[in-house]
Amino acid sequence: MSARPCAWCIKRNIALKLALGTVQFGLPYGIANQAGQTSKSEAQHILRCARNAGIDTLDTAIGYGDSEAILGGIGVNDWAVISKLPAIPPSCSNVTEWVISSVQESLGRLNISSLSAILLHRANQLLEEHGFELYRALVSLKEQGLVDKIGISIYEPEELDAILPLYQMDLIQAPFNVFDQRLIKTKWISRLKDKGVELHVRSAFLQGLLLMKGEDRPQKFDKWNGIWECYDNWLLQNNLSRLQACIRYPLSFDGISRVIIGVENQLQLNEIITASIGSAPSLSDGVSVDDIELINPAFWPEL
Repeated sequence: MSARPCAWCIKRNIALKLALGTVQFGLPYGIANQAGQTSKSEAQHILRCARNAGIDTLDTAIGYGDSEAILGGIGVNDWAVISKLPAIPPSCSNVTEWVISSVQESLGRLNISSLSAILLHRANQLLEEHGFELYRALVSLKEQGLVDKIGISIYEPEELDAILPLYQMDLIQAPFNVFDQRLIKTKWISRLKDKGVELHVRSAFLQGLLLMKGEDRPQKFDKWNGIWECYDNWLLQNNLSRLQACIRYPLSFDGISRVIIGVENQLQLNEIITASIGSAPSLSDGVSVDDIELINPAFWPEL
């Protein structure tokens, strides 16, 4: 009879599927954020705690304020670091030079010699006038050894329908959570796995909105009270906390390589890792949401 895996091994294996998002290190990010931008000393504690737990991947971006510089000051040589290019500026006259210099400057801020991956923050620019030149510049980064993988960060699965027939990517980052089921409905989780493309998902907590109690949620979200009621009933039926349900659900998919989590302090990180251990719930039909105004935070300021 085979031995049961120890609790430490289970925790370690779960942590390896988590990636640490670092936008909070550079910006006061998230609708549930009470503390503002994370201090450098707290960021150091978070990184140490994450590494000790077994997390080995960091997600950052040139557009995340001081995040890259903070990480470089702390030291991230032993991490797999993923960063993102912003949109090509209108004044750019040479896309290739801009891409290469942007990545070199990013590496300088991070104080490392290469990135695990570089992603495009504005993937649809691949479909615009300089799309092929942009892609060739990304490939050149791989050829020069400045990055190991290239990819795109998307907001809508439809972007994959338009881009992947034209360009070969190593890594896709996309939103996914108990409300936002678009990657399942479009079958992109399984399709990317079949293509050998790595999938990282973000927004497991929908900027913290999915973790907030009803009385703490901003009133503008009351228009979806029916959905919140279904959500609360689903949690009750499965005897799970909001945190347990939200983190276990994306971790349960074989086709998802990393679930990106953002934290404001090491206590939150420890809570997430602990909540990750256990079985994932089956999703109730009433919890899946199609309303883009709710599942895409870009629309929240207009609510």
